[in-house]
Amino acid sequence: MRTVNEVSKLSGVSIRTLQYYDKIGLLHPTDHTEAGYRLYDDTALAKLQQILLFKELEFPLSEIKRILECADYDENKALSQQIRLLELKKERLERLIAFACGIKRIGVKRMDFSAFTTERIQAYAEEAKAAWGHTPQYKAFEEADVKRSQNDRRLMMTELMAIFRELGQLKDGAAEEGEAQLWVKKLKGYITENFYECTDEILRSLGTVYACGGEFTENIDRAAGEGSAKFAEKAIQAYCDRRSEN
Repeated sequence: MRTVNEVSKLSGVSIRTLQYYDKIGLLHPTDHTEAGYRLYDDTALAKLQQILLFKELEFPLSEIKRILECADYDENKALSQQIRLLELKKERLERLIAFACGIKRIGVKRMDFSAFTTERIQAYAEEAKAAWGHTPQYKAFEEADVKRSQNDRRLMMTELMAIFRELGQLKDGAAEEGEAQLWVKKLKGYITENFYECTDEILRSLGTVYACGGEFTENIDRAAGEGSAKFAEKAIQAYCDRRSEN
């Protein structure tokens, strides 16, 4: 048996919180000392671990209580579900980290619309204007974009994805040489001509975000085939590495 103070130190849960869990019926102590202090056995500690896992996944306490009190509650099944949810959270965090690193490298909010449908372009542009309207890259994009029609924007997306499709057809070969490198050069030129000046530094960062997961990867892979985004990223990094050596 462990005292409430020992459980608090072991779990990082405050004594006040453990008292509250007892009050609402979420986690009762196993027993009490003669002086009335709460005591917890290993079964109670195991339940506390389940509670903390559900809390980490942002379940409200009332829902956690309902789940744990359910007659057909399966601890192993719940743990498997918790593991999967935590994996998904980890994947999302990794995508956000890659996204943020890409922005940091570029120095501006990226104006790569390949991951967006044409219907979302305007909303994204408004957001970017509010946050980054003072940057040269955004001003250049805005000046050009104001003259474009919806059909123009749709054509740009089609042409951009066509480049990724060409890269995708080469994914079973070498990304570091030959035709793949020619298509990376075309991609860089297309971005510069239609969006903003695509320096090698910006291109390298775009390669990272293309393959980091989420909508960017999904849209490229949908257009060009599974694995195309990662192949494009590999080809882009090789292109930029070669140029930095010269």
